[in-house]
Amino acid sequence: MIAIVLLIAAAVMLAAAVALLRSVGPAYRIGRTLSAAPELPLAEVVALAMGSATAGARVPYVRTRGRISSEDDFPDENDRPLVYRRQRLQRRDGRSWATLDDDRLAVPFGLEDRQTYLGVDINALGDGLVVVPRESLGVASDLPPDMVPDGVTLAPEAAVRIRIDQLSAIEQATVAGVPALDATGEPMLTAGAGRPLIATSLAPDEAMRILGSERRGTVKAAAVLLVIGMGCLAVGLVALVFRL
Repeated sequence: MIAIVLLIAAAVMLAAAVALLRSVGPAYRIGRTLSAAPELPLAEVVALAMGSATAGARVPYVRTRGRISSEDDFPDENDRPLVYRRQRLQRRDGRSWATLDDDRLAVPFGLEDRQTYLGVDINALGDGLVVVPRESLGVASDLPPDMVPDGVTLAPEAAVRIRIDQLSAIEQATVAGVPALDATGEPMLTAGAGRPLIATSLAPDEAMRILGSERRGTVKAAAVLLVIGMGCLAVGLVALVFRL
């Protein structure tokens, strides 16, 4: 009897934890995908990309790491060389933020080491960019008139923020995706296999913290439920073995 109660409690808690994590939105999927992708050296990923054109080739979703490299970059307001910049104007919508305007500026870039270069599909990079964001919070009345998109009406007291995510040409980065060939036959990583292209300049634990920062309370609650649920599952299985 005790075993059945514990196993039912474990199932309920684990299901609730998964539901809470899914409610976080794309960040949960990105974090799970990034952590689960096997990491390979750049040279091996390039070899997979070159073989992707072979009929019947099965190309896995992988991640790799290297120094960001680009023949062209552009400066930010502090003259740091960038390869990718995404600026979003967002309005508070309950517990989340609704995007009103999404402006992106990017130049072709890739990852390299001393011997190998691998391109990154900038057209497939969006929510998969995981960096420390720069944010400005305020109300709609603080915004310059030309920043509000045509056709969008905001109440003066509406909570808004400007979020900027960017990658620098002088950083190391981890990129996860499917190896493929671009239009010119050069190897690259792109979205595929039902998963997004992910790029981050952060260490894995820091990337996970950033991904969970939007709904930190929800993530903590899910973590507590996971720990308690796994504990109930373990005790329940022991009780089942001893028929308690």
